[in-house]
Amino acid sequence: MLKLDGATVRFGGRAVLDSVGLDVAEHEIVCVLGPSGSGKSTLLRAVAGLQPLDEGRVFLDGRDLHGVPAHKRGVGLMFQDHQLFPQRDVGGNVAFGLRMHGESKDQQAVRVGELLDLVGLPGARGRAVASLSGGEQQRVALARALAPRPRLLMLDEPLGQLDRSLRERLVVELRQLFGELGTTVLAVTHDQGEAFALADRVVVMRDGRIAQSGTPLEVWQRPADAFVARFLGFENVTAATVSGEAADTPWGKVPVPSDARQGEVALLVRPAGVRLVPAAEGLRCTVAARTFRGTHVAVRLQPEDAPWLEAACALRDAPETGDEVGVAFDAAEIVVLGGASDA
Repeated sequence: MLKLDGATVRFGGRAVLDSVGLDVAEHEIVCVLGPSGSGKSTLLRAVAGLQPLDEGRVFLDGRDLHGVPAHKRGVGLMFQDHQLFPQRDVGGNVAFGLRMHGESKDQQAVRVGELLDLVGLPGARGRAVASLSGGEQQRVALARALAPRPRLLMLDEPLGQLDRSLRERLVVELRQLFGELGTTVLAVTHDQGEAFALADRVVVMRDGRIAQSGTPLEVWQRPADAFVARFLGFENVTAATVSGEAADTPWGKVPVPSDARQGEVALLVRPAGVRLVPAAEGLRCTVAARTFRGTHVAVRLQPEDAPWLEAACALRDAPETGDEVGVAFDAAEIVVLGGASDA
């Protein structure tokens, strides 16, 4: 339904969006992830018509949007700060787009009631915006964006200003809501947990280009390269040389899957693949730190002459800071990435 073809935006001669090609299918939820400066928000603004392209095209339902102003593109846009109108009550905010489309007051009233029920705010029509909590304002902004029935809904860090517990609850509700409505969604966020919970497909951006695109499971299980792996929060990434079913690494010989690419590579060892054994039976390490992560304990291990490693341990099995332990590696939790240059 949405197609970007060679989309390029330059600021001061530097390409912040660099010949991006992206397709979004009808009813698909696509989340664009990336660090600050990766181009994800510029991509959203280009699709919305708020940022002109220097090169390339944007198509919606096969229609070239070149020269089409933002208000005539048929897309909905919801910003991080909600941008609600403080002088209007909740109903007035939700009805804004409907008035712009010339719907009658009776039609507006019916649609506003439907949407407030849908986002879990029945009876809030007459409330002042200033009286709403952050989560309630987010719901009103969503209802306003959905009111004109956009073919494409775009979300810019939609939950970024909310506390973590509220974000985790709302992202589940949003996923369910978009599924019920059949809404096509393009969202940008820097929070991979939010993206993985919401999206059918995740797109990771780096320096204005797409570094990887795939389902949340594909991206998590097989990051495309060292950059993506580190962006997802994995720490055990290193340059390595694979020969057969083993890799030479700073941590010594490490087993790799039998179908691993040979030669110079970047290697990811998931924390679950760092097994603690008696100090005499593996790579000898000192426990430098341990951090409680709710479901497990992240243990930072410092070998004598190698970079530190992170292991994931059950709380009951986690060693204490200062303990001497050994490390063995599980080939099933080791991923051969792209070239070694970024490792």
